[in-house]
Amino acid sequence: MCGIAGEIRVDGAFADTAAVARMSDAMAPRGPDGSGIVAHGRVAFGHRRLKIIDLSEKAAQPMLDSALGLTIVFNGCIYNYPELREELIAAGYDFFSHGDTEVVLKAYHKWGEACVERFHGMFAFAIHERETGDVVLARDRFGIKPLYYAQDSSRIRFASFLPALLKAGGVDTGIDREALHNYMSFHAVVPPPRTILKGVRKLAPATTRRIAADGTSTDRLYWSPPYQRRSQDSGLTRNDWRDKVHDALRLAVRRRMVADVPVGVLLSGGVDSSLIVGLLAEEGQKDLMTFSIGFEEANGEKGDEFVYSDLIAKTFNTDHHKIFVPSADLISHLPDTIAAMSEPMVSYDNIGFFLLSREVSKHIKVVQSGQGADEVFGGYHWYPPLANSNDVVGDYAKVFFDRSHETLKRQLGDQWIADSDVSRALVSEHLLRDGAATPVDRALRLDSEVMLVDDPVKRVDNMTMAWGLEARVPFLDHELVELAATIPPEFKLNDNGKGVLKDAARLVVPHEVIDRKKGYFPVPQLKYIQGEYLDMVKDSLGSQAARERGLFKQDYLETLFADPASHITPLRGSELWQVALLEMWLQTHGV
Repeated sequence: MCGIAGEIRVDGAFADTAAVARMSDAMAPRGPDGSGIVAHGRVAFGHRRLKIIDLSEKAAQPMLDSALGLTIVFNGCIYNYPELREELIAAGYDFFSHGDTEVVLKAYHKWGEACVERFHGMFAFAIHERETGDVVLARDRFGIKPLYYAQDSSRIRFASFLPALLKAGGVDTGIDREALHNYMSFHAVVPPPRTILKGVRKLAPATTRRIAADGTSTDRLYWSPPYQRRSQDSGLTRNDWRDKVHDALRLAVRRRMVADVPVGVLLSGGVDSSLIVGLLAEEGQKDLMTFSIGFEEANGEKGDEFVYSDLIAKTFNTDHHKIFVPSADLISHLPDTIAAMSEPMVSYDNIGFFLLSREVSKHIKVVQSGQGADEVFGGYHWYPPLANSNDVVGDYAKVFFDRSHETLKRQLGDQWIADSDVSRALVSEHLLRDGAATPVDRALRLDSEVMLVDDPVKRVDNMTMAWGLEARVPFLDHELVELAATIPPEFKLNDNGKGVLKDAARLVVPHEVIDRKKGYFPVPQLKYIQGEYLDMVKDSLGSQAARERGLFKQDYLETLFADPASHITPLRGSELWQVALLEMWLQTHGV
């Protein structure tokens, strides 16, 4: 787990190693254990290293293989690297290190861009071919590892962290109006290739990109599972699906135990993280460290779920750590949390993951986490209403979108509103694409391939890596997701959602955790903004920078200031926090 950066000149000039160094320095928290820069004429790569697998300097990056004529920078973890290494040795390859980076390098030499289809893991990498001069970029199936880039007529720069590109300079920091529309409508999700900034883009998940010496590029989508039923599964019962999910998830958790350092769990007390703990216990992991966090209550809304995390910790005899964050600590760490965001992320979970990761990083370097279960197994409240939908686009927008295009026109400054309802058009195109059998399948595919990538997954990467902590997400094991995509929706919608997963969980964890009301990472102070929190957002939105930018109409802001708690989105988010977070992110990163 690391941070990667690079510059590729397409005008014949030498790469700017000083710019690559600035990008690498900006990602020091992602890789506190080592750094390196390698330049070959028009191409320069930089790397920040977090030592997880092969702790020796033989696995340092950028990694060169002179015999093969390849140089790589790699961020992530390939869980099946030992098996691939043996296969490559049998094919005649020699290895000088014992980690997964060299496996990626030699797998690329043997199988080309198709090597990614053999990887079980999370990854973003860049490989430079000495003979052709081409550079190949790649990103894992769910975009668990980020890859941002900025391109002009003379060069392409890339980095794991968007603000690192800003440190290199020369980026168009104008606001992208269509991305702003996504942020305000599609619940702060800005899908690739866009970011909120015109001059920064991101590589889509499950994609490889080959960049020729003249800057022309070719993209290849290498994974998109069908959300359809298979004839061989027609007779499977509820218990059959339960057992298939249990076995696949157990394998996913086992895969994510590979490390040369201890692996812990972020334990919220919900069914997803509790199930991970239980499966790790089944695998015989001893002295498992688990971590939970809680906040002060506000407006009568409880700020922790310790009763459930305590139950799981006791049941499986874990080395449990509880972190309670008083309100004073919460507000004092919000600026650092926003600074750790690659893009504006409105979820309250960010501060929770940021502070939890700070504590966890004092003890271990690797954790497993429960993100993805709701999107893969149908845990959200907006799926059941779609079961009999005759208008999947309209019905999905009704339950998920924060506001309509017409409402947005009354809230954004006139110069910032997109010419058309680009967010609904984007969602419509994805929902109506071939390859999904029912409206629920279509929504699950959209949420797994788009929303998940640029909300929960990005949040976990940014907040854990801010403290040099690697987070692994077994619910996004691609074989588990391929299985889940074939399960009939009714088995997922049972028991108020995630029915088939809850059935599997009953084989492992106490029923009290499974049958509870669905919980979220509760941070009520950011939902019901008042007191010093209200003062903070008013200061940001009333600043000279905000007034000159003019993103929002003043009468809309005054309405929010007057009664923040009355303006809650359909997904239970604060409208005021949404607009304030965007402005605070822009100011934090000097935009």
